[in-house]
Parts: sequence; structure tokens; C-alpha cells
Amino acid sequence: MKLIDMHSHWGTERGYVLRTAAELAQQKKTWNSETKYVTEEEMATYFRASNAQVILDLGFTKFAPIEEIRPLHDYSFEMQKKYPDAILGNWFHIDPMFHGKEEGLKELRRCIDSKAGFIGLAVNGSGSVPASDPVYDSYYKLCIEAGIPVLIFVGTTGLGAGLPGGNGILLDSCHPRHLDMVAARNPLLRIVAARPGWPWQAETIAVLMHKRNIWYELHGWSPKYFTPDLKHDIARRLQDRIMFGGDYPLYTFERLTTEWKAEGYSEAVLEKVFHKNAEAFLSGVER
Repeated sequence: MKLIDMHSHWGTERGYVLRTAAELAQQKKTWNSETKYVTEEEMATYFRASNAQVILDLGFTKFAPIEEIRPLHDYSFEMQKKYPDAILGNWFHIDPMFHGKEEGLKELRRCIDSKAGFIGLAVNGSGSVPASDPVYDSYYKLCIEAGIPVLIFVGTTGLGAGLPGGNGILLDSCHPRHLDMVAARNPLLRIVAARPGWPWQAETIAVLMHKRNIWYELHGWSPKYFTPDLKHDIARRLQDRIMFGGDYPLYTFERLTTEWKAEGYSEAVLEKVFHKNAEAFLSGVER
């Protein structure tokens, strides 16, 4: 079946989401997969062979200095333009706390002006301020004006899991109350909630049911580990707003699609999750 993957990472060594030896050692424990780097051509070929179109996320750039992330953004633009049938575009982590409010805003504007397919702003409160912090207000205003969406992370993260002090990652910064506040203050902002919201899954579903300008992609987890209430609502109240997130290369598409099908969802629901909901979402996004 066709896949539109709303959130995966780079399989190349230059873009690989896990960077340090400690992080790489956690891959087997957290995602039950092995680290293996591929070339850009090999990555695009895998996406094509999987009938997948993918939106990528460098992830680690949220902690890198602005002068280091600009070349990585250029790399993302170049690869999207080289493989537009496989790479739809990119989520970019630009954090006003790390990159400077004005400098970060300038870089977001540069990303938008690149016209390199899909462009979205990724906001992950882990290790920084939550998405509801007023420091992001000018960023959200620019996203509304430019017609691009924002990816807001909810729930726990595998990054830092098992490391001393969680490697400084504060889980509470990804509580769904921050998602709720951003949506309430910015009704014209197109928002995608990222990841299952565990341990606050019921609260995440409540926010989604109340704020209809939020869509939901479920990267980072095997569907067999979703909570019962999430599994229930995927086939019911949320069936038109759930989107597939692959989290490649931490997961393979073969593994995830097999495990999604094993959950017993109807073919109609799987078609919505795998590509139809994303098609509807992307139809309203500037590209």
C-alpha cells in the first residue's frame, strides 16, 4: 500500500538522528534496531521500493549552533530537490533559545524561501522551553503567514532514555497541555502533534477532540504498544486525522506496516492512516 510518512529521519551518516556513542548504543534497547548508515541514493531507493514518500527530520540540529545547522539545512534542500519523488520535504528544528530569537526567525524564513518541497517547523520542548512559551510567538506568526505547519512533540521520547538524568531531557515540556495552549492561541496555525502522547495519552486525545486544527502522526512507537484508548479511537473518532510516522531508520517500513495490519484495522482505516489523511493535510499546505 502507498505510504506517506509524515516523520522519519535520515539514514545517512551526515544526517543520522543519533549522534553520540551513548545514543547509538541505546538504539537496540529502545527501538530494537541496529545502526546502519546508507548513502543518499540508497535511502531514496529504499523509499521508492517501499512505495513511500517521506518528510524528514534532522532532529539533532535543535541542539546545534546556528552556523552548524545552516549547511545541514542546505543539505536537506539539495537532497529534496534531487529526489523529489521520494523526499517530500523536511521538518526543521529552529529553537529561539538555542539559535537566538531573531537569528532563528531569519533562518526559518530562509528555509521557507528555499522552495524545497514541504517545509515545516518542528518544536520539541525536550531539552528546551515548551512549545507554549511566548518566545515562539513570532515563529508561529511567520508559519501562519507563510502557510506552513508546525510539528509539536507530545509524550515521552526515546532520546536520552536510560542515560544518566535522561541526558537532561525534561519529559514534562512535552505534556499535551502545551499543545492545547498553542492551538488555542493560534487558531489559524496548522499543527501536527507528533508521537503517541504516553503517559498522557487520554489528555492528548482530549486536546485533539477539542482543537480541530491539530492532526496527529504516530512516529516512534510500534502500533502494538499503543494504549487501548488510542487503538480504540484510531478506528473511530480520530480515523480522519491520524497519519503514519515511520521513524526510519529506527524502524523499517516493512516492520511497521506489518504491525499496523496485525492490529485488525479495516482496509479503509489503514488507507486513511497510511496515505489518505496525509494527502488531505498536505493539500492545505504551501509547497
